[in-house]
Amino acid sequence: MLKSYINIAFRNLKNRLTFSVINIAGLAVGMAGAILIGLWTQNEFSFENFQTNKTTLYKVWNRTVAPGQVSCWDITSSPIAKTLKDNYPEIKSTARIYWSINRLFNYSDKTIKAQGNDVDKSFLTMFSFPLLKGNAAHALDDIHSVVITQKLAKKIFGDADPINKIVKLDNKDVYKVSGVLKDLPDNTQFDFEYLVSLAANEGFYTDGSWNNNSYYTYVQLQPNASLEQVNAKIRNLALSHSKDANALFLYPFSKMRLYSRFENGHAVGGRIEIVNLLLAIAAIILLIACINFMNLSTAQSQKRAREVGVRKVMGASRLRLIGQFLSESIMIAVLAGFLALILVQLSLPSFNQLTEKSLFIPFTDSSFWLALVGFILITGLLAGSYPAFLLSSFKPVKVLKGMFIKAQSVFNPRKVLVVVQFSIAIVFVVSTIVVYRQIKFAQNRNAGYNINNLIEVPVEGDISKNYPLIKNELISSGAATAMCRTSLGITVDGSTGGGVTWDGMGSGKDQLNYSFFGTSGDFVKTMGLTLVNGRDINFAEYPSDTASCMINEMAVTQMGLKNPVGTLINKGTRKLTIVGVFKDFIIQSPYINVNPMIVRGSEHWSYNTVIRLNARNETSKNLRIAESIFKKYNPAYPFTYQFTDKEYQQKFSDQEQTGTLAFVFAGLAIFISCLGLFGLASYMAENRSKEIGIRKVLGASVAGIAQMLTKEFVALVLVAIVIATPIGWWLMNSWLQGFTYRVNIGWLTFVFAGLIAIIIAVLTVSVQSVKAALSNPVNSIKAE
Repeated sequence: MLKSYINIAFRNLKNRLTFSVINIAGLAVGMAGAILIGLWTQNEFSFENFQTNKTTLYKVWNRTVAPGQVSCWDITSSPIAKTLKDNYPEIKSTARIYWSINRLFNYSDKTIKAQGNDVDKSFLTMFSFPLLKGNAAHALDDIHSVVITQKLAKKIFGDADPINKIVKLDNKDVYKVSGVLKDLPDNTQFDFEYLVSLAANEGFYTDGSWNNNSYYTYVQLQPNASLEQVNAKIRNLALSHSKDANALFLYPFSKMRLYSRFENGHAVGGRIEIVNLLLAIAAIILLIACINFMNLSTAQSQKRAREVGVRKVMGASRLRLIGQFLSESIMIAVLAGFLALILVQLSLPSFNQLTEKSLFIPFTDSSFWLALVGFILITGLLAGSYPAFLLSSFKPVKVLKGMFIKAQSVFNPRKVLVVVQFSIAIVFVVSTIVVYRQIKFAQNRNAGYNINNLIEVPVEGDISKNYPLIKNELISSGAATAMCRTSLGITVDGSTGGGVTWDGMGSGKDQLNYSFFGTSGDFVKTMGLTLVNGRDINFAEYPSDTASCMINEMAVTQMGLKNPVGTLINKGTRKLTIVGVFKDFIIQSPYINVNPMIVRGSEHWSYNTVIRLNARNETSKNLRIAESIFKKYNPAYPFTYQFTDKEYQQKFSDQEQTGTLAFVFAGLAIFISCLGLFGLASYMAENRSKEIGIRKVLGASVAGIAQMLTKEFVALVLVAIVIATPIGWWLMNSWLQGFTYRVNIGWLTFVFAGLIAIIIAVLTVSVQSVKAALSNPVNSIKAE
């Protein structure tokens, strides 16, 4: 029986080659889209799965009440880790990790820059990053030891054994290589090429106070420990040591990748929303492809009807006929599945570039092939179910008399399926338009400072020591018009704090939570900020500016200050005098409101140099001059810089990726929907062939007949527009709620999406309509 099914299926595929190719192509495109999303999703869920202690690892978070909301963040103070380990038996181990730092490695005649972290020595035993050489438990016992990855070891030492080799870091500190790590996998949130002991530089990074948040702190609980009980115990730990600190809680490390977005003090989602969205898109794309298959299959019902009638007369049961049609659809799904694999393999490089991943098809993994077989079978059964049950239901007597075709009805399953297809396609188009409008809306938002002709150079080597000389020579050479040092990069909100009070603070006012910058002076001039009141930090004219600060307008608003200049603010035990107020500028996401900001005068605490290049010169000339000056005063280091406008543009990367994905899948949905529309057009033209022939004999023109057939499909698209409009508005309005600074959707979005759908439908149907109108009426109305 199976052999018979296969033979009949191949014969039908061969006899209707055009429809077969369209059927296979439509399913293959849909399946390829679903497989791509499946590979991406599997990668997202695999993050940190290699960590042996994944289920007992947690990250320490702060929770504080800010004006109008509860805020959470994961940067913590220095003493928390040791206090947790020493005082709570439920906690097995703790480890801190400092920001990623680019350090210069010197060995023999080689000079290489690498990115890595300062960590507590327990980091290597808590996390499962395997050492190929060295002992994880003792690799960082010596505070002047360094652990490097395979890739970095190859760069520095070639094929030589790196263990116990001496390297110089930042051209001054001598370190001994104590371990070689296996290169980090792609599915981890960490990204380092080396690890050094945090103990060596801890005094430089922080003053050790409970309200100075400088580190990420990780905790490993005992296997039988209760998270709820531990959180209840540690909640007020930091507050008990400092009234300016915050409440603490542990959050599962296993959830950090997908569930790291907090609102009003509670985890409400995060990247999981993108995962769920793409899974839904995969299901929808596959559904559209299956609908397309159904339409194309039922479009041939008249040709298959006599086959069904004859076989029923010969004794074939309906169950056997269903099996026959399902076997045909499964066979088509198998062919489409292998074609889909080819399409996936060809599109993976572009898809990886878009999603910034390194996905691949695991051909050697048996579980992949098992999943693929199941996927193909389900797709074949889903796509073939409706045609199988429809065709097997025909009555032999009516079929053989040519009476099985029902009169035209306003609604029938095929029309409903096309409406569903185009409704989904229109929602995709609406989504693409709204996403790109939202990106453009945020890009057009005033950043608050002049991001053009601005570069940042990390403070390293002798830059700090020779800063006055570098600054004077850069400006006198004409390569720069202004320059300042800052604590951190100006496009990243890298330092936050709380517990700020001020003179005249009312009893009903909450303590200020703020973003913090330190600067060596000329901050307003270099950044191109708008000074609203007061002056810039300036150590040349005001040597006492170490006790001065500037604030932004948002800080003025939240503090309720009428005359801010001259006001004393209290930051822990330190008192700062406000000397200036500047207009808000964006350092966080352009889609949210700007936080209160404090810019404090500081000549020492700085890791970044900001340079305003001379706009009158060519940028390449300015950079050549700057490089020669930096090499003169910092010869051991290469001149490295980044353009601020490019760094600012990175803030739009996630939304741009979402917009591109929406565009791609909208294109797929429209393409497959057009195939379905072509199928229905073929079905209707075939079903109404005699009517078309009679109309032509009676004098109807080709244009009139084509218009008659096309009009019906336009009506279906109009119905789809009516259905898709509220759905698209609801979906995109819900998505936009995640942005404080957002665009209004507007009715023109839906008009434009509807016009696109109508134009595409008309172009698709016109081909088949004109073909039907040009057919010879003699062939369609002659006696059979």
